[in-house]
Amino acid sequence: MSCCLQDFCRVQELRQVREFLFPSQKPAAAGPAESKDPAGEWRTGGSWFLAEEEVQHGPWLQDCVLSISPCSDLMVIAREHKAAFLSAKWQNDDSGREEMTLAVSWSGMLNAEEGECVSSVICIPLASQKRSSTGRPDWTCIVVGFSSGYVRFYTENGVLLLAQLLNEDPVLRLKCRTYEIPRHPGVTEQHEELSILYPTALVTIDGFSLFQSLRACRNQVARAAAAGSDVVQPPPLAYKKWGLQDMDTIIDHSSVGIMTLNVFDQMKNASILGGFHASVKGSPPAMSQYITVGGGPFTGFYYAVEGSSQPLLSHVALAVASKLTSALFSAASGWLGWKNKNEEEPAQKQKPKVEPATPLPVRFGLPDSRRHGESICLSPCNTMAGVTDDFGRVTLLDVARGIAIRMWKGYRDAQLGWVQVSEARGEREIATSPSMPRRHAQFLVIYAPRRGILEVWGTQHGPRVGAFTVGKHCRLLYSGYRLMGVNSVTSQGWHYNTQQVCLFDPSTGALRSVTIPFHLALSDKKSERAKDMHLLKRLTALLKSREIDPGESILLEIKHPAVKKQVRHVQYILTNSLSHSLTHTLTPNKYIILACKNTLSLAGIEEDLARIGPILRRYTELNSRPCVTFAQDPGGPLPVRAFLSQLVCEGGELRVIRGPDTDWTHLGSFLFWGCLSGQSPLEKVCETLQQSGISPQQLLSLLLTVWLNREKEILKRADAIRNLHTLLNTLSSMKGAVEESWDVQCISPWWQQVRSACVQSESAGAALLAALVAHRAFQGDWECVSLELEQWVVCLRQLEDVLALQTLLSLPPPQGSPGGAVQRCSVKSLLESGRGGVADSVAKLIFRQDVPPEMLKDIVQQREEEHCSGRDVTERMLLSVLSSELLACVCQRFPHSLAIDVLWAHCCWEYVVQWNKDPEASTFSTFVIWSVEYLKMISSSHIQLGISSMMWNTFIVKRFSAAAFLMEKVGKAPKDRLCRRDVGMGDAAMTSFLGSCVQLLQTLMEADSGVEEAYVPELCVEEVWGSAEGPASIAELALQQKAVHYPLVQHHCLLASLLHAAMSFSLRLKPLSLFDSKGKNAFFRELTSIQLLPSGDMDPNLVAIRQEFLMLVLTGWVKAVGEAEDTGSAKVSRDMDWPAVCMELASLLQVNADILRRHLVWELYNQGLDLRAEEVMLEVEDKDVLGSQLLVLTGQRLAFSLLHSQTQTKATMELLARLPPTLCTWLKAMDPSELRCPSVPLKQSSRLVSKVIEMLPENHAQYSLALHLLETVDSLQENE
Repeated sequence: MSCCLQDFCRVQELRQVREFLFPSQKPAAAGPAESKDPAGEWRTGGSWFLAEEEVQHGPWLQDCVLSISPCSDLMVIAREHKAAFLSAKWQNDDSGREEMTLAVSWSGMLNAEEGECVSSVICIPLASQKRSSTGRPDWTCIVVGFSSGYVRFYTENGVLLLAQLLNEDPVLRLKCRTYEIPRHPGVTEQHEELSILYPTALVTIDGFSLFQSLRACRNQVARAAAAGSDVVQPPPLAYKKWGLQDMDTIIDHSSVGIMTLNVFDQMKNASILGGFHASVKGSPPAMSQYITVGGGPFTGFYYAVEGSSQPLLSHVALAVASKLTSALFSAASGWLGWKNKNEEEPAQKQKPKVEPATPLPVRFGLPDSRRHGESICLSPCNTMAGVTDDFGRVTLLDVARGIAIRMWKGYRDAQLGWVQVSEARGEREIATSPSMPRRHAQFLVIYAPRRGILEVWGTQHGPRVGAFTVGKHCRLLYSGYRLMGVNSVTSQGWHYNTQQVCLFDPSTGALRSVTIPFHLALSDKKSERAKDMHLLKRLTALLKSREIDPGESILLEIKHPAVKKQVRHVQYILTNSLSHSLTHTLTPNKYIILACKNTLSLAGIEEDLARIGPILRRYTELNSRPCVTFAQDPGGPLPVRAFLSQLVCEGGELRVIRGPDTDWTHLGSFLFWGCLSGQSPLEKVCETLQQSGISPQQLLSLLLTVWLNREKEILKRADAIRNLHTLLNTLSSMKGAVEESWDVQCISPWWQQVRSACVQSESAGAALLAALVAHRAFQGDWECVSLELEQWVVCLRQLEDVLALQTLLSLPPPQGSPGGAVQRCSVKSLLESGRGGVADSVAKLIFRQDVPPEMLKDIVQQREEEHCSGRDVTERMLLSVLSSELLACVCQRFPHSLAIDVLWAHCCWEYVVQWNKDPEASTFSTFVIWSVEYLKMISSSHIQLGISSMMWNTFIVKRFSAAAFLMEKVGKAPKDRLCRRDVGMGDAAMTSFLGSCVQLLQTLMEADSGVEEAYVPELCVEEVWGSAEGPASIAELALQQKAVHYPLVQHHCLLASLLHAAMSFSLRLKPLSLFDSKGKNAFFRELTSIQLLPSGDMDPNLVAIRQEFLMLVLTGWVKAVGEAEDTGSAKVSRDMDWPAVCMELASLLQVNADILRRHLVWELYNQGLDLRAEEVMLEVEDKDVLGSQLLVLTGQRLAFSLLHSQTQTKATMELLARLPPTLCTWLKAMDPSELRCPSVPLKQSSRLVSKVIEMLPENHAQYSLALHLLETVDSLQENE
């Protein structure tokens, strides 16, 4: 008694239809095995139907326009200008069973004008006017819309009846509404109509007018075919044309019909539109309601008041095509005369006149700028509509109120349909009143082609009542109408035989209908009772027919207690008429059934173990390390006193009193460990437990306790799972285990006890195994009702996730890492830890493993490169092999909780938290550096901004301000003792800390700059973990942070750079004295606040102090580079680029950067780093001043070589004697002691002099001196 898909028809010649519509895909000529019979139908291997080897591949049907008649006797498949009509016929299949098929009755070209294509098709069955008709159609009209704007009407044989050009835009959709018997008194009777949607207009043709015109045209076709009689003018078409306004794009529509407002809504609308004193008419006006979907707004609601627009009368363009006379009428308005087949076409067809549309503004809509509707499907009772959009969502609309009441996500390219089910006449009518109208239920059918699934949902807020796996290239066909030409008089006594929804599968050619029982629309107990009442009727009929065996399954399906009593009453009545007692007949068969279910359950457990086997084995390996055991552990013997202290006998019943956890575990081991380990006979123990009188709930608690507490021993025994399955089945069958009054639509307390114990346990492996066994036992003994089954599915998925996570957390830390105890987790602890619990646990593991950020990034992104060096290469590569597989597995199971940015955010926070615990420890000093590295790896500017702000406010600003005040107090880089006293860390650690502060503030500024251009990320969580409650995750808190004030952050970054420079080169500095009063007051304020910052020109004395400090920084860096090159160290090359930092600081401190560059060039030459100096020299602007400065440095080098060198030669003395007196005096005035590297090769000095000559102009006062220096240096080189 559930939803089902049933084949009711099969399409023949599907391959030929495809080859006709897609000539380019036509295969090679058919071989001798294929032949065509005289009737024009293809046979392959003697079968009328599509053979298995002829399965159609590819989504070719999605490129076609498809429509089927509600009576399922005609189908149209069209593409571009071609179409194939398939009509119904009955024939016998291979088994001799009669079956309905659809075969091609006509195929050909439909276009009458060049370049036009078919854009929409609809099949409308027309009712017979004969009194003897019982509801079958007289004939079916095919209505085809074209891209040229024409709408043409054809018979089943492809004969063109008439054509209309009502608008010159392409036809988007054709929809029909037919007569329905009003379900309740007072409901407005709807008129029949055909609606035609254009991009900017909507045309509605009155159904009665269309019906009469089609009958007249078809009669004319019959007369023309018989004798070519005179043409009879058919009645004109009555239609209305509305110009839809205030909507950007329209894709689809639905004509709801005529509606009348109640008095309250009428008064509400009048007061809104006209104000307090608005007048209200006596009777509410009748309005036609239209709903459109598209864009701008997403859904539009239009209301056309009856009488506001007079119907337009169109002269029918009749075209009759007869095989006998070959006469064709094809005009849009007015009639054309008969013409013979051999007659030529007129030279120029006159285009019919197109009437203007009546403007119709949108009353209201559902605005969604990013969402665009694709289709709308109106429910049979016109109260609801399903809308699909390009976001893959299905929205359920309340048509009367104009609101969205439900939404489904994840249904891209969905196709919709409706099924209306009527309640069967039975017990409800007898219990209430025979005149009470029957109830109707509506179900929404959703076909998701991307997922290949067909789902049935109860409306409005009902659950999913059915799901079927189908192909991915099917088409869901829903007409939404019945026969045209029916009214309240002619429909009396008719029995409609129409299909509401059917699924067409091109791979098999089958048409399948969706059958839904009415009781699925009812909720809770009513649904179960309705189902059981139906089963009771079936059982009664079977018992009366003496067919006992088929009734066993029905008897086992009945669950409702009241119905069970009626079953026993039926059994008592029919016992005398049966040859054997029902009880004796069913009892042995029932045990056979349960035994089979037990075997199937164990087979299912083996499948589950094969699925989780790899991760379970890795978990066992990581948790099988030896550990210390105590005498109180459950493995020891149970003392007699402890055993007796937990048993109490009250009123002849034995009851267990729960004591401490240790005693409870001891008692559970005493009762069940022998059975679980295979040391005790299961049958005897189970029989003893059943006779003991202990409640099954307490026995179940003891069993689960020993199972979960002795996990290591459980995982080593292969037979423990089978023994647990037997024990659970035995306990479940005990009296009082599952209450007889338990409603199967509710959660079972018995199985909820199992789930509660598993989700609370930190033994992940044992908990998952227990849940798998209990789940299979539940499926073997009970009907898999939706609510209980959902609980099991969620529980198992959660336990599997926890097993993978716990396996990862059990990885041992490498030697030399911070280490720490292995973190244990359970489903309950993760749910209570909030949405960030998983990421927090993984971040703690990464901290224990001491994984560098760049290596973790490679593991997460599955890179093969390893950025390791030295001794750590082997250890890090081993860590990557061990952890990358487990980490990838956990990330796959938690795709949202462990999203890359969320993981980096938690790692960043974990490292800064651990650093804050002991910042001066040598092992912790790099944690703040790694924390900033993880921060830089976050791609989302919003999360990066929030984490940076939180780190600054929580951990950094306090120590940063202490460092600044300490340096301001001592006036220089403080010693180690003062740093530990005031800042809480040594001088080396404080230098690293200040560098991290600079990086943090720079990252904060970059994130603030990119926030406006980036989207706010949507933090999701896995569906099974959606009920997590607890503290907000770090990422969520980051998104809640306020925006920062960029200039204030830059102000603090400037101070951090100055402090870092002073500590790096041990310089004298009072950092706060480099700023004016505004700058000092702005420090250490909230970064989100607006502060007064320095602006305009700064005091020259202050600028001079800043310039002097930056020069000292450059000098210190040059000294460090010189020392590093002397010792062969590459440390300085990996540190900060201090010259670039100083130039950036100069722009912020209003210092002339060119002065700093000249000073840097002079310092580099002074250190003997001539090549580096030449690179910087290219950026200097004032070459004259630099040339004068370098000329002095050249003189100092030459003076050292000529006057102060201890290795003076005779040639040198002679050269000194030949020098001009002016040059000699100038050289003697030079002091070579100022040079840090005086002994420079003469080749470098010669190159330096040449550079000086290039920079100095010829009219410079020292130009001649530079030339003399060049000659002197060249002479010295010659004497070497």
